[in-house]
Amino acid sequence: MEEGEYESVLCVKPEVHVYRIPPRATNRGYRAAEWQLDQPSWSGRLRITAKGQVAYIKLEDRTSGELFAQAPVDQFPGTAVESVMDSSRYFVIRIEDGNGRRAFIGIGFGDRGDAFDFNVALQDHFKWVKQQCEFAKQAENPDQGPKLDLSFKEGQTIKLNIANMKKKEGAAGTPRARPASTGGLSLLPPPPGGKTSTLIPPPGEQLSVGASIVQPAVAPSSGRPPARLSQAQAGSSSDLSATLFPHTTSGKELPRLGGRKEDEALPGQPLFGA
Repeated sequence: MEEGEYESVLCVKPEVHVYRIPPRATNRGYRAAEWQLDQPSWSGRLRITAKGQVAYIKLEDRTSGELFAQAPVDQFPGTAVESVMDSSRYFVIRIEDGNGRRAFIGIGFGDRGDAFDFNVALQDHFKWVKQQCEFAKQAENPDQGPKLDLSFKEGQTIKLNIANMKKKEGAAGTPRARPASTGGLSLLPPPPGGKTSTLIPPPGEQLSVGASIVQPAVAPSSGRPPARLSQAQAGSSSDLSATLFPHTTSGKELPRLGGRKEDEALPGQPLFGA
């Protein structure tokens, strides 16, 4: 054991009983029914520690922590720890006093779960020890380890479906086309069912430039001539005409291009009646 190794705790159980066991006369296993289970020789706390590859089963006082007995375990399962034949809660361990003297004693747990934890703690430790030994052997002889062969065997082929890959790439990488904006502003379409505004002229007028033509409703003929427009209606009609035809002067006729008046004579010819 190296001096630089640290001690780790694997398992702690607050209650364990110790029994004196009779010597084994034959090679058959131990039986807990022969131990006088109602009269344990000692009771206290059990602690399993590990230092390097060796595990230690320590029986300590429940209050002061004073060491009662210790059993070093260098192999499990082995002669240092054995299970009994008639129960899963009792074991036989080999204790040592440090001077070379050894003895076998029986230990038992009141709870079956504590006995299971005791067994699993030892199994996990020596499983770790086995892995460390295998890693050390591989580090010493790296060429002897199994090699991973990823090459194609003779006649082995591989198939790639490129069509589906292109289709997926095209569907994922093609951006959606956006409508071109005019002057940096996006024009939204009119809402569905929207109605365009219609300019309704006053009665007796018709609108024919850039607007919908709406004719006023005509009352059924009763033999009377239509009434004249009032002064207010006539004024609104002239204002609307001036708005729609700005080049038309109120009360004047537009001059005709290239024409002449009837009374205007050509140059060099006398007027009629002169």
